[in-house]
Amino acid sequence: MTQDKRVYIAYTGGTAGMKKTADGYRPVPGYLGQLLDEMKEFHDPSVPRFDLDEYTPILDSADLAPRNWLIIGEDIKAHYDDYDGFVVVHGTDTMAYTASALS
Repeated sequence: MTQDKRVYIAYTGGTAGMKKTADGYRPVPGYLGQLLDEMKEFHDPSVPRFDLDEYTPILDSADLAPRNWLIIGEDIKAHYDDYDGFVVVHGTDTMAYTASALS
C-alpha cells in the first residue's frame, strides 16, 4: 500500500549530510543521497518512495535567511500535487525559524 506513496525531501544542509573528514565534519555534495542509497530500510516496499532534492550550495542553517525560506516554500508549492509528503532536512541553528516561516 505505501509503495504508491511518494515523499519529497528537500536537503538544505545540516549534520545529516555531513561527512567526517580530517578537518572535521563537512558538507559534501551527494553524500546524503549516497547514505540513503546504502540504507536498505529506505528501499523496503513498505516504505514510501522518495526523491531527494539537494540544494546547491548546501548551507549551514546559521546562514539561512528569509529569502531561503521563500525558496523552500516555492519548492514545496511547485511539487505539492506530485507528492504525498514533504521533509525538509535542515540544520538546527535556525530550524525553528524556518519551520515557523513555512507553517
